[in-house]
Amino acid sequence: MQQFEWIEGGICAATGFKANGLYCGIKKPANPDPSVKHKNDICLFASDVPCNTAAVYTQNKVKGAPLLVTKAHLTAGGNTALAVIANSKNANTCNADGVEKAEKMCRCVAAEMGIPAEQVLVASTGVIGQVLPIEPIEAAVPALVKGLCYRKNAEAATAIMTTDTVKKEAAVIFELDGVPCKIGGMAKGSGMIHPNMATTLNFITTDCAVSAAMLQQALSETVKVTYNCLSVDGDTSTNDMVLLMANGLAGNDEISAEGTHYETFKAALYQVMAALTRMLAKDGEGASKLLECLCSGAPDLDTAITVAKSVICSDLLKAAMFGEDANWGRVLCAVGYADADFDIDKVSAAFASEYGTVTVCENGSGVPFSEETAAKVLASDEIQILVDLHQGEAQATAWGCDLTYDYVKINGDYRT
Repeated sequence: MQQFEWIEGGICAATGFKANGLYCGIKKPANPDPSVKHKNDICLFASDVPCNTAAVYTQNKVKGAPLLVTKAHLTAGGNTALAVIANSKNANTCNADGVEKAEKMCRCVAAEMGIPAEQVLVASTGVIGQVLPIEPIEAAVPALVKGLCYRKNAEAATAIMTTDTVKKEAAVIFELDGVPCKIGGMAKGSGMIHPNMATTLNFITTDCAVSAAMLQQALSETVKVTYNCLSVDGDTSTNDMVLLMANGLAGNDEISAEGTHYETFKAALYQVMAALTRMLAKDGEGASKLLECLCSGAPDLDTAITVAKSVICSDLLKAAMFGEDANWGRVLCAVGYADADFDIDKVSAAFASEYGTVTVCENGSGVPFSEETAAKVLASDEIQILVDLHQGEAQATAWGCDLTYDYVKINGDYRT
């Protein structure tokens, strides 16, 4: 079995990718003191050569202008791209001039880099419905381009953060016929996250040579079992997007069809995307606990996914996990209203963490358990909810977080 080694570098881990990030002033600082260092709010990353590029977009009917422009550019450019510019603090969504400004961001980068505007993609995240100030972005682009570096992944990863408390990066190295290949990525997201496509902004790069068609297939298949299995609060963002770019600089024979090499690439991609998904869940707004629901024994993958997501999305269960209350009835309730076909009388459930495992339900009914043991298990900041349908071999994992008082505090005055 192929071994995947975790490496540093995030979006810059793969050969030929460079990045930069800085503060340009999209959001006015709370502290006007010029000596105070402000958080980055704009970033750029680019490849040395054109990349085959795959994308997945939000299913929300309201779509941010950057998504519309990115999709148009990929269509016009034959699913290839060279650079991506992204900003935080302002989503550039529901604005009459949104597309115009998203296009202008691309043109500014293209002019500075000397490349076609269609080879530049764009993303934005932040407050919806506020006009995006383009002037600070225009002023920042020359410095962004000039400062591009193969080691500035962290500057880029921090620039896309909104209510995130930590940057989110992951990268692995693997081999195809002895040729080392790398996949790395970065993500942002803390709130307005629900499994209905891509959930948040996610950028992934690889130096593996993969055709555009197989790249899109790998991304779509992997999104289904990673980002689509993530929920923080049940709200699907207007700006959700995943971009996957492959520049082929590793030098492997291009993957152009299904087979062993495709499966190896997809397995490596899963490692990166699952790691980022887990980070997104753990950093949910106000969260104190990472929740992971593993549904096993399902008749098929779709049933396993549906049940796991149903449990993770339950506000009552999320609240119980915050209170460290082994209220297993909320698990069975969420399993029961999942839109899937199975026999509830065969289901078992348990809570697990590094402190142990406590079985709370078998054959659809409660079983005696120690409340003291359960309290110890739930005291962890990472909790597994184990659901076994006992009706097949398929399994799936969904990720989320607990529901705390701080979630309401953060979102009560998010805009102001």
